[in-house]
Amino acid sequence: MNDDVSKQPFVGRMEQFNALDRELDRIRNNNSHQRGKAIFMSGRRRIGKSRLVDEFCRRSGLPYVFFTASRQGDNEVELFTQDVAESTLAGREVFEGSRPQTWEAALRLLATVLDDDTPTIVVIDEFPYLVETDQTIEATFQKNWDRRLSAKPILLILIGSDLAMMEALNTHGRALFQRGIDIIVPPLSPTETAKFVGSASPADSFDAHILTGGLPLICDEWPRGNSLWQYLEDALRHPTSALIVSAERVLRAEFPSDTHAYNVLGEIGHGEVTFSKIARAGGGSNAASLNRSLDILTRKRIVSREVPLSTQPSKEARYRVTDSYLRFWLRFIGPHMPEIERGRAELVLARIKRDWTTWRGKAVEPLMREALLRMPSIGDAATPAAIGGFWTRSNNPEVDLVGADRSPIADHIAFVGSIKWLENNPIEQADINQLIANAPKIPGVDHSTRLVAVSRTSVPARSVLRKTLTVIEPKDLLKAWK
Repeated sequence: MNDDVSKQPFVGRMEQFNALDRELDRIRNNNSHQRGKAIFMSGRRRIGKSRLVDEFCRRSGLPYVFFTASRQGDNEVELFTQDVAESTLAGREVFEGSRPQTWEAALRLLATVLDDDTPTIVVIDEFPYLVETDQTIEATFQKNWDRRLSAKPILLILIGSDLAMMEALNTHGRALFQRGIDIIVPPLSPTETAKFVGSASPADSFDAHILTGGLPLICDEWPRGNSLWQYLEDALRHPTSALIVSAERVLRAEFPSDTHAYNVLGEIGHGEVTFSKIARAGGGSNAASLNRSLDILTRKRIVSREVPLSTQPSKEARYRVTDSYLRFWLRFIGPHMPEIERGRAELVLARIKRDWTTWRGKAVEPLMREALLRMPSIGDAATPAAIGGFWTRSNNPEVDLVGADRSPIADHIAFVGSIKWLENNPIEQADINQLIANAPKIPGVDHSTRLVAVSRTSVPARSVLRKTLTVIEPKDLLKAWK
């Protein structure tokens, strides 16, 4: 395995780099009293936010300080002071002998050492940790930003993995409202994942993406050109590989003490997708406790709650682990860590190979829907505003794709479709017949509703199936991220 990911070339993230560069340019070209700019950067854990910003700081060639909070309460100010003293800021020596006791004092001192001409970058990583331990921290930053820091040519970057909290920072009623812009760091796209791992085909790129979840640390350790099974065989033999440890570290950070939410997440990751099934799998958890855990998981964006898409409301909600890598880990790795730790990785690999096709068939659905939403058109028609699925309590019918003008309750259904993500079996007439039979059972479907099929395996250009419906293949889907 590759233990030094920092030597890997930096792939992707051009949208985020461009956004950061734009803010720096505005600072350089701004001669008003308020020269400073602030950024609230969010993204799920281990998605590469810190490395992205660190790379940006180094590329900029500007003085900067990079501080990472660590839930140490009163010690945080002292640690920040030490980091400034060891940074490349022009006035860092002022911090060498200083001992500010509060964030108020530390930020006041920071304002005095910032250069009035040269832009400076100040990064506070894991800012939500400071908010958790100090309810006044937002007001403290707001006051010092308005009175002192924003008058300097400073780019202040606050980074956080708690998506809900970072989103709330810039909402009305909060102290930092409208003090900065939001930048979201998503997972690597399938095309970026393909660049990392050297996928042999567009279809392989999507398979690599749902396994890694687009996490740079996992992509970094994937030997370029190796197949999915070659990578898995190697990674599972190393208990310290990113594939093994990344999920553990995320869950430890997200749920330091809430074991019930953690257990509920495990049930969802294993495939228990409805409220009643999750409750039964958890030994009959009471409704109030389960609702609380589901609220925590959805608020943290770890789990998404989905309902059928049609022209009628539905209460048939399902829960899905948002991150496909975490979903993979909860299904195949977490429950079997003892086997990996005692050197029996071949047992885990055999289990993955046995269930891979079934697991992948469901895991790829959200990614296919996102790809379709990104396409400029689907066949000869414009892409609809919303794409989801449809199901009933009995799963009769269950339809992979529903394209509509809005969600969750549509006015118009543009298309319905099927996903067949198998290596050697393209979409067949039997699949189309099943789709044709199921379509009228979806509220809002009529004679004008088009049929769509997503097939992992290529369908010949002259196939009669292409006269019946729009066929979309991996090469078409991959272009959606270009």
